Amino acid sequence: MVIRSARVKHRHSAAPRNGSRIMAEPTLSSPSPSTPEHPSVRPVACLRCRNRRSYCSKEKPTCSRCREGPFNCKYEEARKITVNETYLRKLEAKVKAYEATAPSEDNGDDDGDYEQLEDDHVLLGPFTQLSIDKPSTSFKGPGSSDYFVLKVREVSGVPGYDDDSLDLNPNFYDPGALPSRRRLAVRTRDIRLPPIDIARRLFAAYYTYIGTIFGFTDPAAFELDLAAAYRGQPDLGDTTACLRFAKVLTILAFGQLYSVNQWIDFKGPPGFEYFSHALLLLPDAHEEGSILCAETLALVGYFMQNMNRRDAAFLYIGMALRMAISLGLHQEVRVTSTTTESLLDREHRRRVWWSVYSLDRILTVKSGNPITIHDEDIGVHLPSALPHDPAYCPALVLRHYTELSRILGTITQAIYRRSSTPQSGRRLMAAVQAIVLALSRWRAALPDELRFDPARLSISRESVSTFSHYYQCINMTARPLLFHVVQQRLRDKVKDKPWKDGLSTTTVRVIDMCIRAAQDTVNMMTIARQRDLVATYGYMDGEHVFSAAIVLVMVCVAFPASEANTTAMNAGLELLRGMAERGNSHMAARYELLVRLRSAGPGLGPWLDPVLWTTGQAAMLGMQFGAVPAAVDGAALGSTVNMRTNMGAAAGSGSGTGLDGGLVGGTGLVFPMVDHRQLGEPFYDETMSNGGDFMLWEQGFANPAVDVGYDLTHLTNGGQAAK
Repeated sequence: MVIRSARVKHRHSAAPRNGSRIMAEPTLSSPSPSTPEHPSVRPVACLRCRNRRSYCSKEKPTCSRCREGPFNCKYEEARKITVNETYLRKLEAKVKAYEATAPSEDNGDDDGDYEQLEDDHVLLGPFTQLSIDKPSTSFKGPGSSDYFVLKVREVSGVPGYDDDSLDLNPNFYDPGALPSRRRLAVRTRDIRLPPIDIARRLFAAYYTYIGTIFGFTDPAAFELDLAAAYRGQPDLGDTTACLRFAKVLTILAFGQLYSVNQWIDFKGPPGFEYFSHALLLLPDAHEEGSILCAETLALVGYFMQNMNRRDAAFLYIGMALRMAISLGLHQEVRVTSTTTESLLDREHRRRVWWSVYSLDRILTVKSGNPITIHDEDIGVHLPSALPHDPAYCPALVLRHYTELSRILGTITQAIYRRSSTPQSGRRLMAAVQAIVLALSRWRAALPDELRFDPARLSISRESVSTFSHYYQCINMTARPLLFHVVQQRLRDKVKDKPWKDGLSTTTVRVIDMCIRAAQDTVNMMTIARQRDLVATYGYMDGEHVFSAAIVLVMVCVAFPASEANTTAMNAGLELLRGMAERGNSHMAARYELLVRLRSAGPGLGPWLDPVLWTTGQAAMLGMQFGAVPAAVDGAALGSTVNMRTNMGAAAGSGSGTGLDGGLVGGTGLVFPMVDHRQLGEPFYDETMSNGGDFMLWEQGFANPAVDVGYDLTHLTNGGQAAK
């Protein structure tokens, strides 16, 4: 006998009047191995999907959502309980009556059945109002009264409006009556677009650096928007036309930013003129949102970050994320038809969401702000290839980059989030272990095409961006612990003492992992610079090099001399110096601070003298890695792009062993320095069983957001170095 509901409680087990009692085994999601599952019983969702009230594919042993997570997928095991026979018969009669009147469960949806919790309460169902056929511009979650009353209407069978809206008229006002900065703007001159062949080259530069890791446009879509832009200026009353034009201008601004090595313009960085005109075309916050608007706002926010306008970047990215949420991009949508257009629309929503998510997560974490949206609140699938896509495509790059952004959020929550209750050393170690294992799984799942290989840099710069993100995750995980050890060594003045003395194997392993990740970042960026593929004015490149250089300067100041550490530190400083000399004032200030910190270190000797470094050491590095191309004036933009392309092709003809190789052909570098096999090994250290290093971890992670530069300056030179 099969019971449909599992909500049978022991309080119903009182003896029946005839005194008979029976044992009933309710059929749950995972039947007993000895009892075959009845063919008429619908499978139930896994525990995680049921708790989150989200869609579950009900596949065993792992459902699709947990598999994409990846999360631990568990199904509730069947259990035997004692129930009153009379009560059992009543339940059976109710089930039969329900099944006689219930509609068919097969609605032809290509996404499969949606989760129906326990007693099929439709009020607790998923966000099934989201559909490609009826795109919503105002997402409403289960806490909304509008959402609630629509579900009540659905249960009661009362008909509603065709579009499931509660509004007879969506506006209480005339939208054209509100003032618009865009329509009121007085343009002193028209926006001058470059020749179309130069525009295409600028797009190629944009696409090389960020076009595949953020899925806001592709070559075919951009070509259509570009053609529209060259037909003439947009009608200022047409929001969509203005947004398309603004998006084109912002992409051109990025292209110029990534194409120019040296720029002399007091108004702003390369691309500033295009970008400033794009801002004039943006809609006001009170205007209706769209996916196009979310894309454009995200690009504008990221360009603001490149200009070191961090607060403005945070606001624009936040607007893009909130608009994406209001459009329901963070939830999966139904596709009632299998047409190519419907599948494209759904996949486009996914790619835009995860692109905005990654940008928001990265800029939020790096600016030290709280996480904007938690992963538990997101129900949309990760990007995936479309039927016509090749096996290795931009969707795959975006997917792996997104997974790193997820891990970055975990790092923030587990390590950098302030808590009223300090975490124990044991819990901190478990959190770090979980992060390291997640990074190990991420790397193991990478396709070969995305692994860093100098020979492929001419056609794929995305590996540099992806692995810089990966090493930054390692860096941020271990950096607080490293800083605490450095701090203690500087206070005790024990630079020449072996740094591993007195530390457990686990602590040494985590600190060593941080140092080697910094070395790999600098080595990888140095190789990219040889191919002229480092963005002089790009935020991400500068941030990753600076973050790695901080670690290496700390190590060289506080640890015994090491040729590998010293060489990597000097190479990192040289990368920053190159950016500074070419006009990146943001990196110039950071380079100067790190040089002062380096010079303040005890007993560093002439090898670290800044004057010697900028002459002899820089020349030696140039011979080792290949000369960096001469600075290019922004006026010769077309030849700049050509030069980059030709150099990349020439450099790509060399041999390289790739990420798992050892010596990288022609450079003398050992790469990688990180032992990736160790990342997948669990922490186990007998020396910590008595709590030997737990206090060190608790102190090290007590204030992980400390200003490392400021603290090190005062520790190394009594505050004099910063003056």
